[in-house]
Amino acid sequence: MGDRLNTIFGWVLFSGVIALGLTAVSSRIFHADKAESPENPGFLIVANENAEGADAGPSLATLLATGDAAKGEAVFAKCMACHTITQGGADGIGPNLYGILGKPIGKHEPGFAYSSALSGHGGDWTYENMDHWLTSPRAFADGTKMSFAGLSSAEDRANIMLFMLTNGGGPELPAPEAEAPAEGDEAATDGEVVSEEATAEEDAEAQQVAADEPA
Repeated sequence: MGDRLNTIFGWVLFSGVIALGLTAVSSRIFHADKAESPENPGFLIVANENAEGADAGPSLATLLATGDAAKGEAVFAKCMACHTITQGGADGIGPNLYGILGKPIGKHEPGFAYSSALSGHGGDWTYENMDHWLTSPRAFADGTKMSFAGLSSAEDRANIMLFMLTNGGGPELPAPEAEAPAEGDEAATDGEVVSEEATAEEDAEAQQVAADEPA
């Protein structure tokens, strides 16, 4: 009798283990195509700490006034694989750049096959336009054939324009903006004006008193 009970108990236990195993397998099969829920729902947004508050730096006019054409010549070495800048120099992959400053955009070098993005851009090669072009040619003229990515340094761009200016001339350099006085300087100036006005009033009163006194 005891053996039969043990046998029955064993079969029941075995059946339970089999059922539990089948349940686990079927759960994996039926839920395999469902994405697991993230531990922390939502999207992770990483803030760009440098997006705001960046220093704009000196103006283009200031950089041109304080720049160095010799340094610009060194920067221009990056351009010499495609361009010449000597008077009468031959066109290469890109046009000769002698005297380009101040000339119409995309029409400076007769006979050169400019892209329609550049020849149809309009305007002249002002210092501002050249600065934008040197920063990112593709942003300035979307569709340009020029593959150069651009110069990220504002100082390099100003220096290379000064070097261009020594090769064929160009427009007059823009005058740098006058620097605004600091708050302390403004306060001192206001104080000086008030002091001068007070002194002038005192002198006028003294002269009036002297005039009223009997001789």
